[in-house]
Amino acid sequence: MGGQQAGLLDGLLREAGGLTGMMERFGAAGLLDVFASWVSTGPNQPILPSQLESVMGADALRGLAARVGFDVQTLLPLLAQFLPQIVDRLTPQGTIDAAHPSPEQLQNLMADVMKSGLSGLFGRKT
Repeated sequence: MGGQQAGLLDGLLREAGGLTGMMERFGAAGLLDVFASWVSTGPNQPILPSQLESVMGADALRGLAARVGFDVQTLLPLLAQFLPQIVDRLTPQGTIDAAHPSPEQLQNLMADVMKSGLSGLFGRKT
């Protein structure tokens, strides 16, 4: 399961030109402050699926969704939920050190993010 999501994330980063390209797209869409919050060591600002669509472009999202067997209406909410955490974890020092993370790094990261996201859905043991 993690491989498919890692492939989606790799495709998203490639489409955007890596993390620096993604940052430029967010800036062009007037959402640089949102992306910057994900890179910084502070709290992550949320993003709406519609905002993410304006950043990435409908055509790019349709292509990514088709490659991994999702429809865009399923893909956008998932990306909006998990992308802030992913960018945050790719930039632990508050800076973009690796604009193009390795596929192995992305797969490990997706497994961690999905695991923590699922545990949040089902509650935590106290």
